[in-house]
Amino acid sequence: MLYFAKWKIYLIAAVCLAALVFTLPNFISRMDLESLPGWVPQRQITLGLDLRGGSYLLLEVDMPAVIEERLESLTDEVRTQLRQARIGYTDLGPVGGGADAVAVTIRDMAQVDAAVATLRELNQVIGGGPLGGGLDELDYAVGEGGRLTIGLSEAALREKATGAVEQSIEIVRRRIDETGVNEPSIARQGQRRILVQLPGVDDPDRIKRLLGRTAKMTFHLLHPSAATFTGGRVPPGAELLESSDSRPGLPQNYLVRKRVEVDGGNLTDARAGTNPQTGEWVVNFEFDSIGARRFGNVTRNNVGRPFAIVLDDRVISAPVIREPILGGRGQISGGFTVQEANDLAVLLRAGALPAPLTIVEERTVGPDLGADAIRAGVYACIVGFFLVIVYMAVTYGIFGLMANVALMINMVLVVGLLSVLQATLTLPGIAGLLLTLGMAVDANILIIERIREEYRKGRQAYSAMDTGFQRAFGTILDSNITTLITMVLLYSFGSGPVRGFAVTISCGILTSMFSAMLLSRLFMVAWLRRTRAKELPV
Repeated sequence: MLYFAKWKIYLIAAVCLAALVFTLPNFISRMDLESLPGWVPQRQITLGLDLRGGSYLLLEVDMPAVIEERLESLTDEVRTQLRQARIGYTDLGPVGGGADAVAVTIRDMAQVDAAVATLRELNQVIGGGPLGGGLDELDYAVGEGGRLTIGLSEAALREKATGAVEQSIEIVRRRIDETGVNEPSIARQGQRRILVQLPGVDDPDRIKRLLGRTAKMTFHLLHPSAATFTGGRVPPGAELLESSDSRPGLPQNYLVRKRVEVDGGNLTDARAGTNPQTGEWVVNFEFDSIGARRFGNVTRNNVGRPFAIVLDDRVISAPVIREPILGGRGQISGGFTVQEANDLAVLLRAGALPAPLTIVEERTVGPDLGADAIRAGVYACIVGFFLVIVYMAVTYGIFGLMANVALMINMVLVVGLLSVLQATLTLPGIAGLLLTLGMAVDANILIIERIREEYRKGRQAYSAMDTGFQRAFGTILDSNITTLITMVLLYSFGSGPVRGFAVTISCGILTSMFSAMLLSRLFMVAWLRRTRAKELPV
């Protein structure tokens, strides 16, 4: 334990120097860092929401909307299947009262079995792994009078809830990334909720507008009777949608066909720009190969007819098709401002949410409050560090001073490691730094006390130091491993500040092991060999 090869000394020195190099960027402004050469480390510790200020949003997925959309789709599928099988039916539609089912009455009782067999083709296997074992999506029940009920199974409801939340998290992440927010924290909370933390956001209203829109875009042809429709009963196969533009002279409502000609899910890109002829802001979009083919076919076969662009059940615009559009590219105009055009482009690029998101809880942390927390945390670290240094120097003399030097280097190691990881530092993270300080001191105290114990038993200086380090090593290793396991569990099952605390402590455990078992030992061994002391100052 008292022998250090030269390569080990060089390696320890290199690690300490690297930690110092990665720590320094935290004390340089971002603007100055960007002016430095590219090979200079520029990673910094990111401040969390409670230190930097920003927005905290708790969102909830509207699961009834997901179920309603699936039931509407199931209704259309049932209608199509029965018509293709030439089976007469009446009263087709979703069952009321939250039954999560679709019901239909078969006119001819002799065709009930045939109808059941036909509609069973709609069933899908869900939740199956690589080896199979999935569950049926639909449950079937036949009642009196040929009344057939097709309901979503419990497994289907759970699968849709899980899928909707996971898809929503991914789309929320895309939308926020498009706005340029640094280090957002987006995590699932409970069964249907999503926690969003946005440090440094100075326009939370814009974020809420982006997250509050489903952004489901579809393209529809206007109904043939749209020009003569003046109100009243909506014709079959049509729906009346509001206009998103309320300027004078424009229609307030549009009668469009229910059939979706092109789905926005086939969009591959959307960018804000200006129309060279009018100078107004527009959104230019582009389809994938499937969307481009459908878009080309629709525009080729319907030249001269209005084509409605629908976003979240509101018509953005309904331009007349002047000529076939075969390149898979198009343009959306609607009197947008710069911000509106950019926001719409962000929504279309990120994709549509599977269901609306409701803001359940909202908090805003001001930068002044975060600055106060940083100031208090820095003061706490300085005072705690000073008291520890004084205590170690007074209690353990020269060995205490060596431990203090190792402790200072340990703090540099922690900050450097957090910088490399670009970890997010929160208020609990600052508490973790203080706790790390105590853990590093505890390891050094344990080592010195072990050496003192062996020396008082009558061992010589070299033997006492060697035995003390050997016996302390096992104890320090066991205690740190158990703490590290706890931190891993905290990080796995926690979220937000809890994870930040776990990361800080985990980094502190690794660096304290390095500083106590290598740095402190190197300092003590070097002192002992240089002074050739016969007695230890313990």
